[in-house]
Amino acid sequence: MRIFRITLAALAWLPLYAQNPVRLRVDATDAPRRLFHVQMTIPARPGPLTLLYPEWIPGEHMPSGPIANLVGLKIQAGGQPVAWRRDSVNMYAFHIDVPAGASSVDASFDFISPPEEGGYSSGSSTTSELAVVNWNQLVLYPQGAQADSLQYQANLRLPGAWRYGTALPIARESASEIEFQPAPLTTLIDSPLLAGAHFRTVELGTDHGAPHYLHLAGDSDRAVEMSPDLADEYKRLVVETGALFGSRHYRDYHFLFTLSDHVAHFGLEHHESSDDRLGERTLVDPGPRKLSGTLLPHEFVHSWNGKYRRPIGLTSGAADGGYDTPMKGDLLWVYEGLTNYLGEILAPRSGLVTPEDFRESLAIDAAALDTAYGRTWRPLEDTAVAAQTLYEAGNDYADYRRTVDYYPEGTLIWLDVDVSIRQLSKGAKSLDDFCRAFEGGPGGAPAMKPYDFEDLVAALNSVQPYDWAGFLNSRLRSTEPHAPLGGIEHSGWKLVYDGERSEFLKAEEAERKMLDLSHSLGLKVKEDGMVVDIAYAGPAQKAGIAPAVTIVAVNNRQFTPTVLREAVEATASATKPLELLIKTGEYYETHRIDYHGGERYPHLVRDPAVPDLLSEILKPVVKR
Repeated sequence: MRIFRITLAALAWLPLYAQNPVRLRVDATDAPRRLFHVQMTIPARPGPLTLLYPEWIPGEHMPSGPIANLVGLKIQAGGQPVAWRRDSVNMYAFHIDVPAGASSVDASFDFISPPEEGGYSSGSSTTSELAVVNWNQLVLYPQGAQADSLQYQANLRLPGAWRYGTALPIARESASEIEFQPAPLTTLIDSPLLAGAHFRTVELGTDHGAPHYLHLAGDSDRAVEMSPDLADEYKRLVVETGALFGSRHYRDYHFLFTLSDHVAHFGLEHHESSDDRLGERTLVDPGPRKLSGTLLPHEFVHSWNGKYRRPIGLTSGAADGGYDTPMKGDLLWVYEGLTNYLGEILAPRSGLVTPEDFRESLAIDAAALDTAYGRTWRPLEDTAVAAQTLYEAGNDYADYRRTVDYYPEGTLIWLDVDVSIRQLSKGAKSLDDFCRAFEGGPGGAPAMKPYDFEDLVAALNSVQPYDWAGFLNSRLRSTEPHAPLGGIEHSGWKLVYDGERSEFLKAEEAERKMLDLSHSLGLKVKEDGMVVDIAYAGPAQKAGIAPAVTIVAVNNRQFTPTVLREAVEATASATKPLELLIKTGEYYETHRIDYHGGERYPHLVRDPAVPDLLSEILKPVVKR
């Protein structure tokens, strides 16, 4: 009955908005001061009306709409004030009574973009030099109307001389004013805009009739410099995705790449674009560039896996009425896990990372998952179901708690699927065939095709018959202490440990300013001595050390990263426990760690007894 009522409500709104779009005017000239000024004209009928602020943001998998940053709300009708009242249960809902004779209401408010803090799109998104405009932060919409049926006519004013990039179709522009074509609310919210004083656009070519663009905005001109070689690698990414999926479900595609140390760092997918944010020197320095190679491939893959093909429980905003509908994350191990795997193999296929760096990164993830204590109580499936609680969970006792493990463990599972298809079909088929069958099909304008677990299993069986339901469920529901490493082992490689750090791990430690001693002492330590986390049931935890304490001294010598690393190395021949002087709050205590294994870091090495399918998977599909 609930679906029937929503359908009737949506139909009732259609005549009102078919020829009368919501008028949205955003003044972003104060974006360098973290303020956006919003004015809206919303068609309405006399009587009760509830206006909603988007709560569940697609791609963020949790109720992350930043309602606390909406300020100065005023509503009028016919030039006269209209009182509003926030719902006492739903903080995202505002109730008003539209006066007799009114055909619309005018709403105005400001949005405060937060200062330097993490999170996703609700985190810091502006500096004095740039801004990322996320429309979900700047709109209200009437309750009862489906987002696909609501038309919005948006206008945006930017600071003088700023340039911009977006997938949202443009009607006209003059000076710093942009008028966009009317678009459904779904399309508007799915089309962020990147603007800045230091801006560059790189054309990545047209494939399957769709042009592709890489828009760069940074806090300096140096930040947006891109070498011709790197630009060519992103052009190859476009070509390789075309070969993988066989079609494109967008009119054109825009990578929005923000390069700043003062915005939240993440990637967020959209159907015709992606919101990608990393440090200012990501394109300049070799270490950050090495670590960033899979970000844009991951978000690009989401256009097919996540936007076009979407789990039925994650269709909030379109099929389920509005952005107040809670999402269900049961299939995030497909939405994010398969995307993680495909993004990671597309990076070496395109040249954005080397096969060696891919293997070393995979070894780090596999080792962390294989030793995670939380595996014994929390199955992977639960990390997906509970995703909305885990994205903002603490970093302490992370391997006991388990976090959004469906990303890296999704890679392990889908690598195993890929290898299994290749082996079962004797090399005739691969996961690439599944991608073309399940996520390819007719291309063109954006569309959404929901699926459930049974649809997924049926699609796998159409490529290669097998007990895929049993295969997947055994991995999703397992509480065995070790990770599913079958994909690595059956593809001709083994997870091993030795005393040498890989170049990838060195870059990761340098970027995070941290020592990763997870597989020796069971510690992650900041360069200032702060213990970021401990491995539960590892040597340090057994010695009584907890996260968030500070190492003051190592074997009676003042702590430095070098002193600690050399002390760990010396444990291989030492007979005495390693001693750490720990500061906890205002107290000091010595802890003795009975560990004698020296430095231990994970790697993948070839198993000559098994054919090297992994190297075959990483080869470019399209000849260069």
